[in-house]
Amino acid sequence: MVTELLQKASVASREMPLREELCVSVLLQAAASLRAKQELVLEANAKDLAKMDARNPKYDRLKLTKERIDSIATDMEHVAGLPVPYGKVIQEMLRPNGMKIQKVTVPFGVVGIIYEARPNVTFDVFSLCLRSGNVCVLKGGSDAEMSNRALVGIIHDVLLRNGINPAVCTLLPSSREATDMMLHAVGLVDLIIPRGSASLISFVRENARVPVIETGAGVCHAYFDKEGDKEKGQAIVNNAKTRRVSVCNALDCLLIHRDRLLDLPYICRKLADSCVVIYADGPSYDSLSGFYPAELLQQATDDSFGKEFLDYKMAIRTVDNIREALAHIACFGSKHSECIISESAGNIALFQQAVDAACVYANVSTAFTDGAQFGFGAEIGISTQKLHARGPMALPELTTYKYLISGNGQIRNQ
Repeated sequence: MVTELLQKASVASREMPLREELCVSVLLQAAASLRAKQELVLEANAKDLAKMDARNPKYDRLKLTKERIDSIATDMEHVAGLPVPYGKVIQEMLRPNGMKIQKVTVPFGVVGIIYEARPNVTFDVFSLCLRSGNVCVLKGGSDAEMSNRALVGIIHDVLLRNGINPAVCTLLPSSREATDMMLHAVGLVDLIIPRGSASLISFVRENARVPVIETGAGVCHAYFDKEGDKEKGQAIVNNAKTRRVSVCNALDCLLIHRDRLLDLPYICRKLADSCVVIYADGPSYDSLSGFYPAELLQQATDDSFGKEFLDYKMAIRTVDNIREALAHIACFGSKHSECIISESAGNIALFQQAVDAACVYANVSTAFTDGAQFGFGAEIGISTQKLHARGPMALPELTTYKYLISGNGQIRNQ
């Protein structure tokens, strides 16, 4: 069954990309249909949620609401209004023999997405793949099986209504076997993008025979510099940690300059409102004692650092200078999103130049690492690798290129 689905997706890729006006119309119709059928989607999502412990960090990612559904539909409408990324001439050369060479962007073909309890990914991936001329093969987790089926059902209704092969959006079974078969589908799948836990991403990287773009786990830091503004620090730390704890751009570790420890209780004050558990090293623990709820304050251990909490938890480490902060990030970071809070132009420049991460912020919350927030309409993932794509991936990153060579009978001499 899985092989047949993959074969149909491969065949459907030959019918892509769609005509411009048809592609835009389908995306707008899908957004409208999602809003119209939101009760059906919420009902399916409720069945998935009923099977998961509400204390599970994945619960928030799995949960859909009317507001989130409207946001998903709005992102799709935004994608519909963006220019297509394929057919762009990147480079053009005229050789001495009169041969003309053009380097032109083209869709990948069949893009496979392996993801966990994130039903919003279903519509994001479909919209980005359709707009970029690709077929998407979706392999969601069993946690979101009912939600994904409902969402893909809406997409298929729109596709069929417009005379489009429904295989351009293919949903595989949620089984482990389907994952294994996709990872080995050489010749049928052109690219795989995993979205989920570090263990999922590692499994895909280690077992895939199809090319993979890693969207790594987000172990995100904020460094509060000696020259940091405590008002900005409080707002940024609170937002980065508590806006949505289950997403990869959430803050996991606060690094604070030793000279600013007296400001630490103020910086962390709002975290207590969200019952954030803080794992503090010795100096920061002493600074917070008596000012932060005792039941939420714990001594940090070696395991507290380099950990993606995906929960209302955060580590704090004290550093003597910016160089020590940079060394900590180099050791424990995941190359996702890092932030400096400082009024020193020199320290900001050093931090942004030295930190090896996809997104490096100065006085801005890491919560903005998101394709929609970058103006991309949506994202298909956040790449933490350096080959092909890095950071939030959207339409341009879903293309590769080929060379078009034209002439007038030129032949190559021996």
